[in-house]
Order: sequence, then C-alpha cells, then structure tokens
Amino acid sequence: MPQPDHIVRIPLPSPDSLDEDLKKYFAKCQEKLGLVPYVLQAYTARPSKLRNFISFYNELMLAESGLSKLEREMIAVVVSSHNRCYYCLVAHGQAVRQLSGDPQLGEMMVMNYRVAELSGRQRAMLDFAWKLTADPQGINEADRQGLRNAGFLESDIFDICDVTAFFNYTNRMAHGLDMMPNPDYHGLSR
Repeated sequence: MPQPDHIVRIPLPSPDSLDEDLKKYFAKCQEKLGLVPYVLQAYTARPSKLRNFISFYNELMLAESGLSKLEREMIAVVVSSHNRCYYCLVAHGQAVRQLSGDPQLGEMMVMNYRVAELSGRQRAMLDFAWKLTADPQGINEADRQGLRNAGFLESDIFDICDVTAFFNYTNRMAHGLDMMPNPDYHGLSR
C-alpha cells in the first residue's frame, strides 16, 4: 500500500513561480540526490523561511563538527523515533543506511536504537538526545558530564543539543503539515 500522495496539507506554489536562486538549488538537489526532498518543497510556502531552513540545515548537518555526519543523522532518527515523525524516520533512516552502509542499523535506529550494537560514545550521545527530547527539563550537569566522559568536547555537546533541538522543531512542522517523505527514500540504501 503506497503512502498518501500529497507533500503537505497546504497549497504550495508552482515550482515555476520560485525565485531563480531556489530553482537553481532544487536543480542541484535533483542532480546530486536524484530528487528534491519534500521538506524543501513544503517550505516553498514561505520562500524566505526556505532559504533560512536550507542555510541552517546545511550548517547543522554538513559543516565541520566533532560529530560525524552519521552521528548527526543518528540523532535525527532517534529524536524522530521518540516523536514518531514519519517524514524524518523515512528520510533520515535512509541517510543512516547510506552513511553507515548498514541497512539493519538504519532500521534499528528507526525502531529502537537501544538494540543496536553502538560504541559507548554513540550510546551516550543518543541517550542524551532521547532524554533532551523526552524530558528536556530533566537534563542536568550529570547528563552533560556523561557526554564528556564518553569523549565529547564542549563544542560537541553544543552540536548534540543543536541537532536534537532542530529535529524536534522539524518533527513538529512535519506533523503539523502532515508532511510525507519522498517515496523514493523507501527503497534506497537497502
């Protein structure tokens, strides 16, 4: 049974009506990824917010960090698992499969990261991200110290919090708009 065929439950502008910079960005996505992620298409409802989203996402997920790209994607999936965000579980679960080269790891991250054989560093990071999502007011110095004990620097702790917070935000946008993932993600990196 296929998923619903909408992107979001609000009207979106025609791709032809987008400003040239966004058309070029979408063309680059199509060239590099083979698709334009529906989350980007959803943000065409507010082009200035789309530009901000692109900039923030690229800085957060692709720029230099003490966290690997895989670790950042793992956080995205764990946060989305707690929040039951269909869009992000499908899209970022695929990214975990691709970056790790391990389809089973992608599925474990989506369903229950605790069953995965992870390094102590990764387990500490994901436990922290889960707690920050599930019980944000419960985070305390002992939790941050646990990350330090696992080898994370202060800048890494900032990045863990940043990625966790961002995906809590995007999960809520996806839920609120009934955002669907690109169907292509389902079959990739398996």
